[in-house]
Amino acid sequence: MRGRKPGNNKADLGGNGAKPLATAIEARFAAAQSRLGPHRQQLIRAIVDHCEETCFLSSREMAKRYHVDAATVVRTVQALGYRKFADFAVDLRQHLMTRITPYTVLKAATRERASVADHVEHGLDKALDNLNLLKSSLDRDRVVELARLIHRSERVLVVGVDFAASLAYYFAYGLVTLGFDAEAPIGSEGNLQHKVKVLTPKDLLIAISFGQCIRVTVESVLRARNQGVITFGITDSDTTPIARHCESYLIAGVFSPSFLNSYVAPMALINAIHVACAHLNPTRSLTQLKPTDKEYLSGARWYREPKVSS
Repeated sequence: MRGRKPGNNKADLGGNGAKPLATAIEARFAAAQSRLGPHRQQLIRAIVDHCEETCFLSSREMAKRYHVDAATVVRTVQALGYRKFADFAVDLRQHLMTRITPYTVLKAATRERASVADHVEHGLDKALDNLNLLKSSLDRDRVVELARLIHRSERVLVVGVDFAASLAYYFAYGLVTLGFDAEAPIGSEGNLQHKVKVLTPKDLLIAISFGQCIRVTVESVLRARNQGVITFGITDSDTTPIARHCESYLIAGVFSPSFLNSYVAPMALINAIHVACAHLNPTRSLTQLKPTDKEYLSGARWYREPKVSS
């Protein structure tokens, strides 16, 4: 079900006049609005309209910000249909990811009375939060499932665009090191389309994108599925286009108080997938890595300081 964003509808319009789809929290508000009193409606609008400042707050911190008690915040959240505040916080962060821009994130951060060192510390804290959440909630069986798909596939195409291109390259490079035919396409959108076009049902496409998700990445998933190719996603929520359109997916949070996503957790997830791929068939992995053993120990790969003649 789709709802209308709390607040001024004009704020929903993007630069091209297009209105974004309602997020989960907007849909819940629209469905529950007739049952909410004016004070609760006002509280929800304030929280959602300033999500760049509220999404990382606890229920107590949020209550302090809006001069109410914590129980009021929790009851208001439950009136929207959430069982607990933590569930509401997840949807609020997802709303932030689909509505926020690098400019508005940085603008909100600059309003805080904090030193540069404090901002650095805050960024590290949130990166660690993402990593701890990954460790506590990661579906290990699904990681192994992806490793098995990689082993069975003739080719693996890892699609990541914009900043996620660095993740895609790292992912594919690690797979190549283990002897898999893997690639992370670079260059134009056309090049990516041609790479997807030659995939067959014996291949695998892994798509990496977060928040609203980059259009060309999602379109690559749709094209691949139409060709009978298995698709697997790495994203930051169950509600993203990557999660909706891939046959299976893994979640790693990228929440950050910075103007850029934090890729600490996705990098850790990719490392975990590499580990699963290596240990699913250790004999194969050792055979692939053995020729590089001497090179790593004494080859020309590494920089050596020139000998100084006496």
